[in-house]
Amino acid sequence: MPYLFTSESVSEGHPDKIADQISDALIDNFLAFDSESKVACETLVTTGQVILAGEVKSKAYLDVQTIARDVIKKIGYTKSEYMFEANSCGVLSAIHEQSADINQGVDRAKKEEQGAGDQGMMFGYATNETENYMPLALDLSHKILIELADLRRENKQIKYLRPDAKSQVTLEYNDANEPVRIDAIVISTQHDDFGSEEKMLAKIKADMIKILIPRVKAKYPKYAHLFNNKIKYHINPTGKFVIGGPHGDTGLTGRKIIVDTYGGKGAHGGGAFSGKDPSKVDRSAAYATRHIAKNLVAAGIAKEVLVQVSYAIGVAEPTSINVNTFGTSKVPYTDGEIGDIVKGIFDMRPYFIEERLKLRNPIYSETAAYGHMGRKPQTVTKIFSKPDGSELKLKVELFTWEKLDYVKQVKEAFGKKK
Repeated sequence: MPYLFTSESVSEGHPDKIADQISDALIDNFLAFDSESKVACETLVTTGQVILAGEVKSKAYLDVQTIARDVIKKIGYTKSEYMFEANSCGVLSAIHEQSADINQGVDRAKKEEQGAGDQGMMFGYATNETENYMPLALDLSHKILIELADLRRENKQIKYLRPDAKSQVTLEYNDANEPVRIDAIVISTQHDDFGSEEKMLAKIKADMIKILIPRVKAKYPKYAHLFNNKIKYHINPTGKFVIGGPHGDTGLTGRKIIVDTYGGKGAHGGGAFSGKDPSKVDRSAAYATRHIAKNLVAAGIAKEVLVQVSYAIGVAEPTSINVNTFGTSKVPYTDGEIGDIVKGIFDMRPYFIEERLKLRNPIYSETAAYGHMGRKPQTVTKIFSKPDGSELKLKVELFTWEKLDYVKQVKEAFGKKK
C-alpha cells in the first residue's frame, strides 16, 4: 500500500543554524592554527546577542568576536531592523580550558591508541533513491532552501526575502518503496513588511510557486517528474513572517540533528556535530559510518544500508559495529556477516577515522548549513586571519566522507566482479 514520508530543512539564517555556523567557524579557526586542538564549543543567539561557551585545549589564540560577526554578516544579518545585526550585536565569550580528566582519556603516547572522546552510538545511512545516496525528501528540502537563499542574495526576482526560512517535503512512495510524486511542500520564509498581510501572503505564495519551484526543477531535472499539479502548497501558513531569526526565536548549537543527517530516515544516536573537534566520535564516527554506508550501497552490496558503531569514552576500539540492509542485500551474506566483513575494511578506531577522512583540517564551516551528508567532495583554498592581522592560506578537502573511494575495495571483499 502506498505511503507518505516527510523530511524538513532549515536555512542558514535559521537561529539554530546561525549557532551551528558560529560554532563550526570557531572549530575551523582553532584547527587552522593548531591541528591538534580539542574543542567543544556551544553558541546561543538571541535578540542582539551572541553567547559563546565551551571547553578548549589549543595553542591557538582567536579573536572570537570577529569570527562570530563575520559568520553573521556572511549569512545576511546586516540590517538593524532585523534586531540582530553583525556589527552591533553583543558577543560574550565564556570559553575555558578543557577538563584534564576528559583529555587524559583521549590523548595517548601513541596516536593510534587515541581513545574515543565520549561514549555513545553513531549511525550512518545511505540509500540508492538519489544520485548522492541520500533520502529524497530531505534532499529536496535542502535544495529548495539553497535556491531560496540564492534568490535572496541575487535580490532581483524576489526583493523582500530575509535570511530565516524553513522547508518541508512530503513524498508518496509505492509498494516497492520507490518515491513516485511530491504530495506536499511547506515553505516558511521571513520577509520584509511590504503591505497588508493579505497582500504579502498572496505575493509570497505566488513567487514561491511560480519563481522558486521552477528554478528548483530546472536546476535538478532528475527530480522534475516528481512535481505535479496536485501538490498541496503551504506557504507561510501561520501568516506574515516579518519577525524572525534570533529576534523571533533563540538559537542553540546542535538542535537540528535530523536536518543535519537523514531527515528521519535510518537512525540517529542523538549527538550533535557542530562545535566539536574530530576527537569527539559523535561527529567523526557519524561521518565514518556514512562513508561506509555510502560505499556499500554504491558497490551494489544493498539498496539501503544503516551502519551503527558505538564507543566507550577513552577506549579506542568500538564496543560494537552493526550493519542493517533492511532486506535489500544483494550478496549471499547475512547482515551480521556483512558487518564482520566491514570491520576488516574500515578501521573504526578514532585516530584512523581522523586520518582516513582528513578530519584534523579546518573543513567544518561548510557542513553547518544544508546538511553534513550528501554534499559534494571538493578541494578548496581557505583563508584564516590571526588577531594580529596576518593571514594563513590552507588547501583542504571538504566532505571526504562522501567520497566513493572504497567501492573497489568493498567489491573485492564481497567477491563482486561488477
